[in-house]
This record gives sequence, C-alpha cells and structure tokens, in this order.
Amino acid sequence: MTSNNKKGLPLGRGLGALLSTNEPGIGGTTMVEIACIEANPFNPRTHFESEALEELAASIKALGIIQPLTLRQISPNRYQLISGERRLRASQIAGLTAVPAYIRVANDQSMLEMALVENIQRENLNAIEIGLSYHRLIEECKYTQSELGQKISKSRSDIANHLRLLKLPAAIQAAVRDNELTMGHARALLSISNETEQLKAFEAIKLNQLSVREVEQWGKPNSSKPKSPTSKSTPKSAVVRSIENQLKAKLGLNVQVNQDAQGKGKISLSFNSMEQLNMLLETLGNS
Repeated sequence: MTSNNKKGLPLGRGLGALLSTNEPGIGGTTMVEIACIEANPFNPRTHFESEALEELAASIKALGIIQPLTLRQISPNRYQLISGERRLRASQIAGLTAVPAYIRVANDQSMLEMALVENIQRENLNAIEIGLSYHRLIEECKYTQSELGQKISKSRSDIANHLRLLKLPAAIQAAVRDNELTMGHARALLSISNETEQLKAFEAIKLNQLSVREVEQWGKPNSSKPKSPTSKSTPKSAVVRSIENQLKAKLGLNVQVNQDAQGKGKISLSFNSMEQLNMLLETLGNS
C-alpha cells in the first residue's frame, strides 16, 4: 500500500475525483491488447454470473464496447484494471483481442477506493461483497465507520450492518452471496448468539420458508422458537427442483418453490436491488 492518507478526494464524487491525469499523453482513449491487462487485485466483486457474462458478450459482439475500460499503466507493456472487469471478461468470451480503454494514474489506495465506488455504483454488489469492501477500506485506508460513511454517502448504520454480516458462519455468508438468503434474514440470524443455533435457523429458513420475524423470535430468550426442520418436512421432488432451476435461469433471481403433501404451495422470489426488481417486471411484461 503506497499511502494511508485519509485526506483523499471524496469517493462520493465518483471515479473522476480519484483519478490523476497530470502526466502528458495519459487520459485519452486507446486500444489495448487484452493479453497486456491484469485484473484489479482490489476488486471487491469475486463472483461473476456466467449467464450475465454471456449476455454481455453477445451485446459486445453486436454493438462493441460502449463504455471503455479504465486502466493504469504499471510497466511499458503492462496495464492493470481500475474498472471494467465484467466488460473485459465478456470481451474475451466474444473473441476480442483488444479493447478500448482510458489510461489513468492511480496509486494503490486510489485503486482500492475506486474499485469500491465503481462496483457499488454500477455493479450492485451483494451484501457480503459490500461488507468485505467496507472492511478493507477501514483496515487498509484507516477510515472510521463515520468517515467512510461521509466519503461514500452511506449512513453509519448501513456500514455497521454490512460489517456485522461478516461475523456469520461461512455457509450463511455464501447463501447471502449467492442470493439464496436475503439480507433481512441474515441480519435476523445475527440476533442468535450461538453459531450452532444460527445454522439450525438457517436450515429452517431454507426448508420451512421462515419469515424474518420468525427468525428474530428464534434469538429471543424465553420465546417459543419456530420448529426446526424435521423428518416430517416434505422433501422437494426432482420436478420441483427442476422448475426452481428453470425459473432461476429465466428470471435471474433466487427462486424457492415449496409444495405440501396436498400439492399446494407457493413461489418466493428474492431480489437485492430496485434494478433487479425492474428487470423482473420487464421480463414478466415481455412474457
């Protein structure tokens, strides 16, 4: 890390406020060979959906790259991504050998900050990736939660809530990351102090479709806990699982289909942002 200066430019002003373009010849758009580009080691996004990448690759084949990537030069013929990893991966799938890019000057702290801004503002990180990003900024850039909130225009409670998710067991974090568990359910699980009980409640959520309120009751002393999953729970048939997978692929959301012994049931859809909700409405409207 080249600097721990907390007096940098505000993150809320976007990438432009964090990028220096003082060097001659730096700042314009140029074509860069994909083989010369390295991934951004500070990118908070760790999971890329293959179906979304294929769709973006098809768009790039048809229309080209509309928004150039942003890179920094690290040696005469080597570059490192500042933003645009989805576009880079999709370009490789599309068979491109070179991509348009802006070349900028940025140190490691700016790279870390810009990766967070780029992804939160444009990529809709899941709650775990956001929490990990906040944690890195606090640990590596030496921000307090209040200072970080001011920098990225987020409330201190929002930052604290995302950081608390990192205390959950790995299996529960993975479910949040994969859109199999809502942030509301995850926060409710935090009210349960015992990790074993957290995992029991997590299993009950999956099998019995517990509400957030029911999970919150689990963590209260002297309260009647919702029944944990038992052998009486009706297992999902191969047909139901197939329908779940088809709906998930069609809608791009986590889908839960539950059916009782009489054949009755319900379908639950989980979304993480207004963008995902709008995409769902567009998909249903075009069906």
